[in-house]
Amino acid sequence: MELRYTDIMHSSLPRTVTAVACSLFLSLTACGGDDISSDEQARRAYLGLDTSVSKALQLGFAGFNAASSANIPPQSTTGGVSGTLLVTGQVDQGSSANKGMRLRIGMTGYSDGEIVLGEDEDPVNITYASGTDTTTQPELTLQLRDIPDGTFTGTLEGPFQMTGDLEGSVTLDLALTGELEDDGTGQVRRTPGSTRVTGTATSGDGVYTVDVTR
Repeated sequence: MELRYTDIMHSSLPRTVTAVACSLFLSLTACGGDDISSDEQARRAYLGLDTSVSKALQLGFAGFNAASSANIPPQSTTGGVSGTLLVTGQVDQGSSANKGMRLRIGMTGYSDGEIVLGEDEDPVNITYASGTDTTTQPELTLQLRDIPDGTFTGTLEGPFQMTGDLEGSVTLDLALTGELEDDGTGQVRRTPGSTRVTGTATSGDGVYTVDVTR
């Protein structure tokens, strides 16, 4: 599975003395992946997770709709190429039109496949994992207002481990906002195209600023 992104926020990369041997537009393989900046590494670390953020939200809403107690039934899906994404946690009880969810994100060998970063950049493959203990897994919190035709806000915070073309960890600190709608069966879903994701992804000394709409 191939994912393509156009990144208008990082249209140029730092020039170094390696320009003698490398193109002014650096790629992962041009004179080695170590030549990219730390901020660029953070960008690539996030882009490998970008699709999973939407998947985690979808699983959270599936758990909300399926919940018959404070604990939602565990919800899972697969990566585009390998691994699993698991969402567990709790939802507020009662008849209120406003509800909160406190969820944990578990990943095991997760990859959405080759990511094409841009016209002048070679693709990368990154595999992600989270902690196995729910107390250390990234946390997804959601506040739903005026269910079913209202709005939601939330956060996604925590670290993911990386192997493959990038090694180490990336920590997300994201804010989520969007609209809700009835799916036609009385259950709640996100309104397509209304979800905005902002915040940062930090990997090592690098920071990437996230601002996307889904």
